[in-house]
Amino acid sequence: MAQIQQEKDKLNLAPKKFNMWIFIFTSFMFFAALTSGFIVYTGGSANRGIKIILPHAFLYSTVVIAASSVTLFLASRAAKSLETGIQQLLLWVTAGLGITFFALQFYGMKIMLIDMSVKFSGNPNASQSFMYVFIVMHLLHIIAGLGLLFHAISGTYKNLGQARNLFRMEFASIFWHFIDIIWIYLYVFLLLNQY
Repeated sequence: MAQIQQEKDKLNLAPKKFNMWIFIFTSFMFFAALTSGFIVYTGGSANRGIKIILPHAFLYSTVVIAASSVTLFLASRAAKSLETGIQQLLLWVTAGLGITFFALQFYGMKIMLIDMSVKFSGNPNASQSFMYVFIVMHLLHIIAGLGLLFHAISGTYKNLGQARNLFRMEFASIFWHFIDIIWIYLYVFLLLNQY
């Protein structure tokens, strides 16, 4: 009976995973469109670029998100091996690193925007306005990723069955690794466009 239920769970959860991949693809295209729009708008002109120097918080946050991806990978391996205690511990470490990543990102963006006086313009073509759109969308994705991590954590304290536990882990992992990739993409983009 339990085997039949696990097979039903796998079939019922497959469309949700497909929807996640569609969301990730559209999110990536959104960030690619924003960066492309910025490049087209500035046209390589130095006087239209972003007058910023990236804060050190961004470098630290890159190390933190990379570490969180490693701990999440290890948590997924523990889940597949039915080592619930290790899975829980690694998920909590991942969530702690995720919160640290969010705090460092928020702090770095505060330095970049407020302390360096990057202004949001009513003109949608202003290059500095692109930064606000990048930042708000990026922070919203981090919040969603943290929500999925805590959803995976809560599942480890319930008797969900292996199929549902692994699904929550995979769902959180896919999205969190996506955030990692998007941040590295944005970080390199910002590095290349600072002066």
